[in-house]
Amino acid sequence: MNKSCVFVFALIFVNVQKVQSNEVMKGITSSFFKVLDECKRELGLTDNVLTDLYYFWKQDHPLMHRDTGCAIVCMSQKLNLLDTIGKLHHGNAQEFAINHGAGEQMAKKLVTMVHECEQQFMEQEDSCLRALDVAKCFRTAMHDVNWAPKFDIIVTEVLTEVK
Repeated sequence: MNKSCVFVFALIFVNVQKVQSNEVMKGITSSFFKVLDECKRELGLTDNVLTDLYYFWKQDHPLMHRDTGCAIVCMSQKLNLLDTIGKLHHGNAQEFAINHGAGEQMAKKLVTMVHECEQQFMEQEDSCLRALDVAKCFRTAMHDVNWAPKFDIIVTEVLTEVK
């Protein structure tokens, strides 16, 4: 097999992986939005938080509102992704990813990425601000591996699915 054939197969494999990871992340994002209304009522969330969540995957959108972190904590709790002390529950998070179409390796990588972000902000005592920092870190990590879902897909598919 010549080098150009190997390159073409590698390119196809990378693009298939990218599409699969984008689909998985779209499903995960959709699950978060499905519990958003409940958290919105419980926490009395403002439009600032909804805007942050709406634009979450846009890398140039600064997630700055403490309440956005509180919303992320609330949604994560409702999806059973946190342990009793508010840290990522690795087993539940991995199962959650698998249930949304991630393979075993992708699920492990997602959990590792969140865990590594979580470790960077352990000293932050405010759980809402810590969640906000972890979310920013995770978003960057997802863009770095090209797994973040495309913004226009999230807007058209996930948000209309939740309504």
